[in-house]
Amino acid sequence: MNELLIWILAAAAVAVVLLLWGLSRRRQRQAELDRETVVPTGLEDEPTAPVSTPDADMQAVREVEEALNQRLAEQRAEEERIEAERAQAERDDAARRAAEAEAREAQAQAEAERLAREQAEREAAEAARAAAEAEAERLAEEAAAREAEARRAAEAQAEAERLAREQAEREAAEAEAARAAAAAEAERQAAEAAAREAEARRVAEAQAEAERLAREQAEREAAEAEAARAAAEAQRLAQAAAAREAEARRAAEAQAEAERVAREQAEREAAEAEARRVAEAAAAQAAAQAAAAAAAAQPATAPRELRADETLVLVADDSKIVRVKISRLLTGQTYRVALAESGEQALELLAAERPHVVITDVEMPGIDGFELTRQVRANPAWSDLPVLMITSSDDKREQAEAAGVTQLLGKPYSEEALIAAIERARLAVRVPA
Repeated sequence: MNELLIWILAAAAVAVVLLLWGLSRRRQRQAELDRETVVPTGLEDEPTAPVSTPDADMQAVREVEEALNQRLAEQRAEEERIEAERAQAERDDAARRAAEAEAREAQAQAEAERLAREQAEREAAEAARAAAEAEAERLAEEAAAREAEARRAAEAQAEAERLAREQAEREAAEAEAARAAAAAEAERQAAEAAAREAEARRVAEAQAEAERLAREQAEREAAEAEAARAAAEAQRLAQAAAAREAEARRAAEAQAEAERVAREQAEREAAEAEARRVAEAAAAQAAAQAAAAAAAAQPATAPRELRADETLVLVADDSKIVRVKISRLLTGQTYRVALAESGEQALELLAAERPHVVITDVEMPGIDGFELTRQVRANPAWSDLPVLMITSSDDKREQAEAAGVTQLLGKPYSEEALIAAIERARLAVRVPA
């Protein structure tokens, strides 16, 4: 830009010089013309004074030079102003870029801090979820161990009863053999031969039964070992999956599906138990009506004890799992069962069904087990009804006695104790024969 301005100024100077040279030439020609002009009369002898033009030309040149210098000064001032503005603009731009860089750095620092906070929150949430899953697995393993122990106890009880029955049968057979031996020697020998043969068969059967039980025990132990191995493998996989979010989601979905299947199974079993209860209630009502009709037609007879299949047990518990478990146990003993999920529903069933025994939990929404027992004792129609309360707290005994609970069973309770309490209540009831 400076070179272009210099060239423009040089061209202007050349043009001014050419203009001055042209003016000088024209003035010289004008002077020559003036000298050649005729002098007026009376003045011929006087010399003609030449026209003086150099001063005027110099004055014009000076004016042009002054104008040119002024123009150059103005151009230099303009250049200095433009240069000053450019320098100021560069300084402003540098300051703006520095401010933007500082702003970007501050924004990057804030973003890094936000990401660090989010990462810490995610890690804390992941640790909490892993701890919850580990606790759930531990509780599930403990529940499975308790159920396995209960099954083993029931199997041992059944085996003991079977051995006792076999012992009684053996003693009866031996007594019969002795009586037959006293009757006749021949018959004794035949009886002994038959007894020996029967004993051999029994021993063979007992041995086969022992082998079968041993096989079943081995199969159970193998299944338990496989289950333990599978549980350990599942735990290892779950721990590995805790580091991978996608695998954890799939495991959670599988757990939810298993719980859904378990809930559906429990609901089906509860529905089946309820259907059996309704059918048994209808059958009992029909039997009662038939018995009433027969009693009306026949003279009165001595009362008899209540049969197990006539005994109605009301179970009040807000846990569906507990209701289904107790119902399955009692129906296996041929008892009739009515289920209530709250104290209010239990009172309705008491008025409609007239059960022989009440089994209740302590903590239930609305009317709890203590209030339910107090209302049972306050009603003259139910005041002598046996009430069995199940609780896991030992400090509830005084409250239970004050409310009128017949027997308090702690958690975990044995099934034999529950059945024995129901049997005591059943044997205390007398019905017309």
